[in-house]
Amino acid sequence: MPTDYSLKEIAEATNGEAVGQKNKRISGVAPFETADSSQITFAGGVKYLKRIEDSLAGAIFVPKGFKASGKNLIGVSNPQLAFAKVVELYHPTVPPAWGISNLSSTGSDLRAGDRVFIGSFATVGNRVTIGSDSIIQNGVFIGDDVSIGDKAMIHPNVTIMNGCRIGNRVTVHPGTVIGSDGYGFVPDGGRYHKIPQIGIVQIDDDVEIGACNTIDRATFGRTWIQRGVKTDNLVHIAHNVVVGEDSVIVAQVGIAGSTKIGHHAILAGQAGISGHLTLGNHVTVGPMTGVGKSISDGKVVSSGSTSMPHRTWLRVQRVIPTLPEMKKKIADLEKKLADLEKIVGGR
Repeated sequence: MPTDYSLKEIAEATNGEAVGQKNKRISGVAPFETADSSQITFAGGVKYLKRIEDSLAGAIFVPKGFKASGKNLIGVSNPQLAFAKVVELYHPTVPPAWGISNLSSTGSDLRAGDRVFIGSFATVGNRVTIGSDSIIQNGVFIGDDVSIGDKAMIHPNVTIMNGCRIGNRVTVHPGTVIGSDGYGFVPDGGRYHKIPQIGIVQIDDDVEIGACNTIDRATFGRTWIQRGVKTDNLVHIAHNVVVGEDSVIVAQVGIAGSTKIGHHAILAGQAGISGHLTLGNHVTVGPMTGVGKSISDGKVVSSGSTSMPHRTWLRVQRVIPTLPEMKKKIADLEKKLADLEKIVGGR
């Protein structure tokens, strides 16, 4: 595998148009601010395009049609996407030596495809299916009757509990727990009685789950993460939640039970979604926003805390408890004003 590529070769690999020294060799990738004459970077936004003359990069991905005299450019429809593909070109994933470690523990009736890796101290239960080219890293726990598709990457110390289904090309990052019990209890006098959680978690193809996520199994049926969903670290998805295709869930989001989220939704950091709601397609929920009612397609909602000078914040906090009384006084003043207008108007 070559360690460098020509401008022409990179353009062909990214379906772009090379402008400048097409035979120039590029040996690596770097951010816009630090790229040198042997590296390629990208300028996807106006802020960077305005500074392109100052860049020392050997080549730059730019939007199609953009021109800069004396620069080696590759015009593409999406510079950031093209750059991501080139990062993969220079830094390809190197698979481990295929096979099952002698230090792993596998149960009965393991059905493994071709070129499967199971690392040291991994525990695989009974009647588990693992597809071809899948990697189960060190310390993973996989319960009974779990199915994992082709080209899955299960990182160290992931737990996948009994009966869960993982699709093709799914990545699960370290420390995540898939299929823990949903949070279901029935009040019994002054105590709570646990509701058995007998459903599963289903994760469809091309999903990426961040580190330390917790995705609860359904009470009945399934908790369902649909194709192409991407979650950040520290996300909690409760029992019987459905997350629609190509949705993005950012760090520290919590979704309560039985909520359904449409496709291409964006849930920003620390958003909290109550249970039994429906969020439509292409919904955006801003950071630190508490959602207590359903949201229709395409809506953008936000209620997060914004920064302000500390002294202003202190004054605001003193005012908040007095708001109900202030509201009553304003209503009384409005009524008196309306009565006064009637008197004046009647003269």
